[in-house]
Amino acid sequence: MTTAPSARPRRERILVVAHRHPDFSLGGGEIAAHTLFQAYRRQPAVERAWFLASADRGRGPTGQIAVRREDEYLWEQGTGDWFMLKAAHRQSVTEQFGDLLRALRPTVLHAHHYAHLGLEFLRIAKQIDPAIRVVLTLHEYMAICHNQGQMIKTNGRLCSRESFDDCRMCFPQHPPEDFWRRKHFIMRHFDAVDAFVSPSEFLRQRYIAWGIEPARITVIENGQPAEEPLPPRPLADGAGRSRFGYFGQSTPFKGLDVLLAALATMTRRERARVVVEVHTTELDGQPEAWRNKLAALREPLARAGCLQWIGPYQPHELRSRMAGVDWVTMPSIWWENSPLVIQEAFLCGRPLLVSDIGGMAEKVRDGVDGLHVPAANPRAWADALLRAADGEVLWDRLRGGIRRPLNHDECAARHLETVLAGA
Repeated sequence: MTTAPSARPRRERILVVAHRHPDFSLGGGEIAAHTLFQAYRRQPAVERAWFLASADRGRGPTGQIAVRREDEYLWEQGTGDWFMLKAAHRQSVTEQFGDLLRALRPTVLHAHHYAHLGLEFLRIAKQIDPAIRVVLTLHEYMAICHNQGQMIKTNGRLCSRESFDDCRMCFPQHPPEDFWRRKHFIMRHFDAVDAFVSPSEFLRQRYIAWGIEPARITVIENGQPAEEPLPPRPLADGAGRSRFGYFGQSTPFKGLDVLLAALATMTRRERARVVVEVHTTELDGQPEAWRNKLAALREPLARAGCLQWIGPYQPHELRSRMAGVDWVTMPSIWWENSPLVIQEAFLCGRPLLVSDIGGMAEKVRDGVDGLHVPAANPRAWADALLRAADGEVLWDRLRGGIRRPLNHDECAARHLETVLAGA
């Protein structure tokens, strides 16, 4: 008796969708989405992969989709209703986006956000081809929280759970019924998602408490390049591990003001023991009151020599910049999820000082590969900086505790093995 040959395993065709292209926006979510797209292309189980990102070319949301480069597309889309997270150009969701799906014929749609895109594309993908498996990576709490997805109240206090009444306190123009309607609108679109990915257990638990079934959310950390740690920064005789770096965006939620205020609380003798380098994006797009606050803190510290404002950087420059510091700081005042800077610092062999909340406290192990510092507490941050700068013993021990981050190819393989296989 002859046995029928086994069916050839299907190779995936994956369309990765992101809220911005890293050519124009260097946020962690955008970079994570694009590097995963590139890693998918290298996987033997993937036949083809494409990248589609929302773009703003100054013409408004025309709805047009155009080629950026081979296998990469820009969609001139936006968010027309931030409360309900609806697309600005809704017709293009069914027409231009629908036409792209019909042309590419993906087996998987892996979305990394819905900001600047609207929720509708998740549902439309299933309507066009019910066989498409839809995966959504959750990068923050936007579905839960109308305050930019930060889960931080408009009075500055951290928010730990969903509450329609509490949401109304932050946004009094909306009665509780509006927030009920918002949640159920989002939930209906999330019904089209076959599997969710969370880069942290902390964020996963927040979405479980919100209403997503635990079995639908898998934790996979964002990948990093397959590179070796940097050597320690060379020290002069008698010098300590006293150079700290701040890397990333400069929004009010990131706590840069807390770090500068920490330096301001130090005595002149204490400030002489530390140097903080600030590597951050330009402040032009930030609120004027925030820019003024940073300027007032920044100028006397720069004159004192304990602050060096280095400015923005491109991704390829990060490694050389981290080579010049001993510690990386993350003083965010919101929960965070899985900040890219943490994995970048670990890849470079640099221990971190982070706020003791949320995804930061999960990713950095206190006393093992970094230090936890009470969030939004300048004096506690000053004490932590001074403790870290005291000598090499602590730095050597924490550097030795760093675990190698997941690389891009390992990250893509894990998605294929654990998420897409079961979606």
